[in-house]
Amino acid sequence: MQRSQQQQREQQVQQQQVWQQHRSNNWDNDHRTWQQRGGYNGYRIPDNDFRGHYGRGHSFRIFSLPFMFQGGYPRFQYDGYWFTVLDPYPDYWGNDWYETDDVYVDYYGDGYYLFNRRYPNRPGIAISISF
Repeated sequence: MQRSQQQQREQQVQQQQVWQQHRSNNWDNDHRTWQQRGGYNGYRIPDNDFRGHYGRGHSFRIFSLPFMFQGGYPRFQYDGYWFTVLDPYPDYWGNDWYETDDVYVDYYGDGYYLFNRRYPNRPGIAISISF
């Protein structure tokens, strides 16, 4: 389904506003692992699907994907799944990271995280997956 230029622009403005509101002021205090959250309870991507579309070797940019703000959290759709971003993004990521930075989804230890390729040795942002 193709979106009109006006719909695309409206989504871009919405994303910009939502991401600016979802920025961390103190990443060390705002970031929590899935273990600290009591464990991951969202949908799990089947291994074959995960290997083919996710992990370090499969990056993408959020800006061009379907996007919404629901329940106080930004959500985007990628490869048929909805990803809810639970952590605010780190203050050291740029203001337009969702438009310019390549990110990827990976399972790390205790749950799914969104990683930014620009910061390879930094922790990811906790995300939950749903249909």
